[in-house]
Amino acid sequence: MDKKIELTKRDRLSVFWRSTFIQGSWNYERMQNGGWAYTMIPALKKLYTTKEDRSAALKRHLEFFNTHPYLASPILGVTLALEEERANGAPVDDVAIQGVKVGMMGPLAGIGDPVFWFTVKPILGALAASLAISGNILGPLIYFIGWNAIRMGFMWYTQEFGYRAGSRITEDLSGGLLQQVTKGASILGMFILGSLVNRWVSVKFIPTVSSVKLQKGAYIDWSNLHGMTGVQKALEQQAAGLSLTDHKVTTLQNNLDSLIPGLAGLGLTLLCMWLLKKGVSPIVQILGLFVVGVVLHVIGLM
Repeated sequence: MDKKIELTKRDRLSVFWRSTFIQGSWNYERMQNGGWAYTMIPALKKLYTTKEDRSAALKRHLEFFNTHPYLASPILGVTLALEEERANGAPVDDVAIQGVKVGMMGPLAGIGDPVFWFTVKPILGALAASLAISGNILGPLIYFIGWNAIRMGFMWYTQEFGYRAGSRITEDLSGGLLQQVTKGASILGMFILGSLVNRWVSVKFIPTVSSVKLQKGAYIDWSNLHGMTGVQKALEQQAAGLSLTDHKVTTLQNNLDSLIPGLAGLGLTLLCMWLLKKGVSPIVQILGLFVVGVVLHVIGLM
């Protein structure tokens, strides 16, 4: 009986260090595929001994891949486990390996931005900036050391978690566990993306619905305000609720926001998703949105 080939902790550490360069050869055709293949090389060299097997393994990992660079780690872990089982004779084919990558990369991509770019980085940056402004050398040190400790700790832990989970997936070749993993990742990713639609998708309609003349005392009387004292009074009056102008203008966007804030953005997002399901290319959609946006702006609708 042949001895089972196993990826040691040292092998997985080599993959981990290389994963920090996953965007090193980013391209518009297959996105992060070059960095992904580069990351997998230490494991593929350990698992496969012939030139033909190594070439075939490298080729299947040059397929399209794109996700958040830090959230690639759990996918790497699962893929390492699948490649390990394949090298030991398990019936894991190219389609299964690529299916895992595709099934996980999309949902996980939507988690990385809000967690790392919109939460961890701003918090660390604010703390570091407050110290740096006062001349404290700990400011930049906290940011550099803290940020790298968090991201690298997360990447190593999730890669190992994915590796252990991947071993269990290969034991269930019917695909039940894999379906649960990808379904859970999809639900989480869609929840995060759904909560960010209102922030990322901006649609504003500018047509005026009504313009009502305000009574005296309901707006700031700029004719009686002069100099810096006048500016101070104007700010105080605005804070007290006075209008900046003598007319209250209500736009179509105001009415839509009074129903559901971000309703137009949500509608546009759902439309794009529907078009994707109908097979309309993302490039065509981008060009279409550009043209429609320019036309609606020219006619004064947006």
